[in-house]
Amino acid sequence: MIQPYQLKSGFAHVLLAGLLTLSGILPTFAQTPDANSLLSAWINNQTNMQTWSADFVQTRSLKTLTTPLTATGHVWFAAPNRFRWELGKPAQTIAVRGPDQLLVIYPRLKRVERYPLKASDAGPWKDTLALLDAGFPRSRAELESRFNILSQTTTDGIHEMALQPKAEAARKFMPQIKIAFDIKDYALHSTELKFTDGSTMKNVFSNPQMNPKVDESIFRPTLEKDYKITEPLKK
Repeated sequence: MIQPYQLKSGFAHVLLAGLLTLSGILPTFAQTPDANSLLSAWINNQTNMQTWSADFVQTRSLKTLTTPLTATGHVWFAAPNRFRWELGKPAQTIAVRGPDQLLVIYPRLKRVERYPLKASDAGPWKDTLALLDAGFPRSRAELESRFNILSQTTTDGIHEMALQPKAEAARKFMPQIKIAFDIKDYALHSTELKFTDGSTMKNVFSNPQMNPKVDESIFRPTLEKDYKITEPLKK
């Protein structure tokens, strides 16, 4: 049985997985451009997508384990920056990003972790939390102000872009992000996170839906009275 993630190994993984999913959602356009044109087209066409959802299979590889851990789930997104990740069926971990906070919900434990997204409240996590806003850059300059583009390669019809966070605090936790998509239809194929401890987490997406109708309640979870709410970033 897959256990709910704890803060250091789980919340941040779910959080950044949500970020990277959104960073990799790509619109459809006709021809196969070179890497530079592809990146420009992706940025220029961000406004075509208002909502998105998909199933995913998540694989976590840890140095301490001989066999990777796998789990399934579903993700929803609504522009400009709201998302909901559900890991496990039934969901054992739920991460919901709203305008000014991130909630990480553990239904089995009746526990909720609340993370403010305002820079004034985020403390030393502010650089990592700020990456949530990088999902839909409006210009290449904005993208490059937050990430170094390490490489872009195409193999067997899948184009992969490797990014490095520029913020030192974020880079200490997660030195590299990979986004992969199919060059035939520019559908998101996968994301992969590399962490400083050498572990990786890969999400492979399936059954994507572009601009589906998403009920507002998806991003406004109702918490029962017996849930315990904590704020780990508060001293």
